[in-house]
Amino acid sequence: MIRLERRPETSRIMLWLTPVLALVLTILVGMVLFAMLGKDPLQTVAVIFVSPFSDLYNLSELLVKATPLILIAIGLSLGFRAGIWNIGAEGQFTIGALAGGAVGLAFHGTDGLWLMPLMWITGCAAGMAWAAIPAFLRTRFGANEILVSLMLVYVATLLLSALVTGPLRDPDGFNFPESRLFEGSAAMPLLMEGTRAHIGFFAALVAAFVAWLLLGRHVVGFQIRLLGEAPRAARFAGFVEARVIWFCLLVSGGLAGLAGLFEATGPVGQLVPSLPVGYGFTAIIVAFLGRLNPLGIIIAGFVMAVTYLGGEAAEITMQLPNAVTAVFQGLLLFFLLGMDVLSTYRFRLRRRVREVA
Repeated sequence: MIRLERRPETSRIMLWLTPVLALVLTILVGMVLFAMLGKDPLQTVAVIFVSPFSDLYNLSELLVKATPLILIAIGLSLGFRAGIWNIGAEGQFTIGALAGGAVGLAFHGTDGLWLMPLMWITGCAAGMAWAAIPAFLRTRFGANEILVSLMLVYVATLLLSALVTGPLRDPDGFNFPESRLFEGSAAMPLLMEGTRAHIGFFAALVAAFVAWLLLGRHVVGFQIRLLGEAPRAARFAGFVEARVIWFCLLVSGGLAGLAGLFEATGPVGQLVPSLPVGYGFTAIIVAFLGRLNPLGIIIAGFVMAVTYLGGEAAEITMQLPNAVTAVFQGLLLFFLLGMDVLSTYRFRLRRRVREVA
């Protein structure tokens, strides 16, 4: 018989090596799938993983894609370390973009250095408020934050759609469901002219640095880690679980809301029903691929950004279906979870002993 047996101790080398192995396995299985579709596997993989580094514009697009993924994943990683599962970052992303964007639209035509910070604060606060709903229901009634936060994603998406077809619709937009373009002080400042890369990337780096300090140098970070690794010990030490739940959900919601505002006022340039494109869900993969470590999350964010850009290039160049990016990301998550199991457990063969009458 074959059974899984917990290893006495998980190797730290294997802990950091498993994401690399998962990525290699994803590429190998992807090559098999490409061959089954009648495409050259080597050429397709080259398009996906090399084309995003081909020129300055593609490099700038990596920053555009990586920024929201890193911001959201940093917030999610705090909760995941504490055993708090915020699966609704996509909804907080949407609400942050909606609330912060509404402020920019309310002051349309007004210029001033105060407008963008006000929009940032509003977007962050809105994301925190949306995350406060599962936090309240979890701490007050014991509701499952996974289900509550996930269901709120659909509420946020429908609310965005309703507002851009109603009060926030562009009066000069020929009745299309979209808001005015964010211009002037309401638009994200760019890092490089002629590209879509914006200063939100620096905000993502700052968030990662603060998270690193929090987890490694602050008592709150110690409470987060202890609650996730030894809940009974955390309660015995006098740590209040409800406070940690509120803190992790509010921080993750605030960062997701900020990421949504950056996306709306930056690359997209307006509020549209198609604004939520799955960054909140993909950031879950980024968080685990980066081993819930701020530095690892930055690297993982760029890896996922490559799959986005490379997948789009493969669709055009190799005539692949538009689901190729989702397939790659799904395979990566599958192999990452599988490698995690093997890094914690090992297979053990056990012989059956037959009784002789």
